[in-house]
Amino acid sequence: MLELKRIEMSDKDWIMELLSYSDFRGCEYTFGNNFTWRNAFDVKIARFKDFYIVESNGKFFFPAGRGNVAEVVEELKAYCRSQNRSLCFGSMNKASMEMLSEMYGEQITIETNRDYYDYIYSAESLSTLAGKKLHAKRNHINRFKENNWSYEEITAQNIDECKALNEKWCEENICINDLEKSEESCVVRCGLKHFFELGYVGGLLRVNGEIQAFTFGEPVNSDTFVVHVEKALTTYQGAYPMINYQFVNHACKGYKYINREEDMGAENLRKAKLSYYPLFMEEKFIVNFR
Repeated sequence: MLELKRIEMSDKDWIMELLSYSDFRGCEYTFGNNFTWRNAFDVKIARFKDFYIVESNGKFFFPAGRGNVAEVVEELKAYCRSQNRSLCFGSMNKASMEMLSEMYGEQITIETNRDYYDYIYSAESLSTLAGKKLHAKRNHINRFKENNWSYEEITAQNIDECKALNEKWCEENICINDLEKSEESCVVRCGLKHFFELGYVGGLLRVNGEIQAFTFGEPVNSDTFVVHVEKALTTYQGAYPMINYQFVNHACKGYKYINREEDMGAENLRKAKLSYYPLFMEEKFIVNFR
């Protein structure tokens, strides 16, 4: 019988190996995501042969790895039966959903929620901002360039400045009753605390030597880089477009796609993500076994 446990930094190597076998594009299929959200989403993990098992808030991610899919699904069904509940997969991509539908037919029900679809962009589009549709982004960047600005990668020498900016951003943006933003702020703190252990890549912007924005992420699969965090103060117009533009050009070379994660149904966030015209959405499905 499976034994699930809390995810630890010492699990990183074997988890990343098993994730690479499936090459999934969803933002939750990275070690960094699973580790930093472990408290907010009650993340528990296990290894079953060459499959990586993740349970998050009572739902399982579709197992990443290689081997007999039916075997690992049956193992998960047995585990859930031992706890008097039915197996439920969340954050499942379309191909995995269709495979399970073909295998189990009427034994499952399928749901979806647009709020949790990932926004996938062409790396070329974000690195050039070419075309009429992105004219406004170029204008914002040009306004930012009127300042005495600079870009640099996040290093051990400047990461404390990122931590300080994050705290300032939280003070200006998070209501004490806003649970989702409060949870996210804890995740950002965790990401910055373990930045180098997690293998994150990041960048920051300065104006007159003072940090104004930072961002970081990691590769999610062989052709996609996922941006986990992007924070900017609003002191200078264009800080958000500029950190996005600079980071893609400096840190995401060699990737075909950029995953900028979901909008979680937040209207302002959805508007912002749509304004960059995603190439496609990474659909997510919930599959419940009867």
